[in-house]
Amino acid sequence: MIISFSQFFSDLLNSPVLMITVLLTLAVILVNGWTDAPNAIATCVSTRALAPRKAIWMAAIFNFLGVTLMTLVNATVATTIYNMVDFSGDTHAALTALCAAMFAIVIWATAAWVFGIPTSESHALIAGISGAAIAMQGGLSGINGAEWVKVLYGLFFSTVMGFGFGWLFSKVINRTCRHLDYRQSQDIFGKAQIGAAAGMAFMHGAQDGQKFMGIFLLGVVLSQGQQDVGDLVFPLWLMILCSLVMALGTSIGGMRIIKSVGMKMVRLEKHQGFTADVAAVACLFLSSMLGVPVSTTHTKTTAIMGVGAAKRLSAVNWGVVKEMVLTWVLTFPGCGLIGFLMAKLFIAVF
Repeated sequence: MIISFSQFFSDLLNSPVLMITVLLTLAVILVNGWTDAPNAIATCVSTRALAPRKAIWMAAIFNFLGVTLMTLVNATVATTIYNMVDFSGDTHAALTALCAAMFAIVIWATAAWVFGIPTSESHALIAGISGAAIAMQGGLSGINGAEWVKVLYGLFFSTVMGFGFGWLFSKVINRTCRHLDYRQSQDIFGKAQIGAAAGMAFMHGAQDGQKFMGIFLLGVVLSQGQQDVGDLVFPLWLMILCSLVMALGTSIGGMRIIKSVGMKMVRLEKHQGFTADVAAVACLFLSSMLGVPVSTTHTKTTAIMGVGAAKRLSAVNWGVVKEMVLTWVLTFPGCGLIGFLMAKLFIAVF
């Protein structure tokens, strides 16, 4: 099924609920831009390999490339998100529940941003739509267990592998480059880090851009009174829209998260920043090719932890790590409960 922009715009004008859902979905993408996308460039900014404004522009460009190119190659992450929950039945109620889920995610993510904690929009998205689907279906029948279990695989990839790759890559690079002159090596890694940060921004677009496109199209399909659309085809106009809104969010609030991830958690030098980015990119690429939806926030921050731990455990600011982990742990029940309550409220009111 292919949805043209003219068809989408016509549906938007004829459905107030779709219009609200689209606005809230774009708001979630915007929030993702200022809470998740900065993780991609946090290390290169904190090590001064790249100025903040240039880094933000780079992130915007490579986020767009990640969304478009990876979707053309492999769109299974978006399909997984689309099929994770069951919104079958009354399509008006389903669209209302989806609208409530987006509202819940905006509330949760904005609260985390206020405190400068890099919450995972991926997990907030999954929790919010799951809570809304449970509210609509009146039980766990709203959850597709076969697809949802991939989230658990994603937790493994984004934490264990992120940390492990960061630790391992750091050990390998330190041993390989131990005879290089320090100043010369920092200059080399400073330039290499820009490329690694671009790769991180690319993979952020590949992962998070696909997730939001899946939800976006779900709303459009429900507004048309349909539920099963067969094979999903993601139009270019949707890729451009998601990329632009995400870039706008990064330019608005990126520095707050950059300070938490790239400066407060671990003091990084250029070779360490490069290592963290390469480790995160490797983990995200594997996850994307396997169609496993992972958190780019978890992957990047655990990779940074692994790099710091490779030097010594005390190099990691475990106080900041504790705040992040607490937010991650609370995301599923917290945002899921908000999504459930908002869906009940929205369905009753609308």
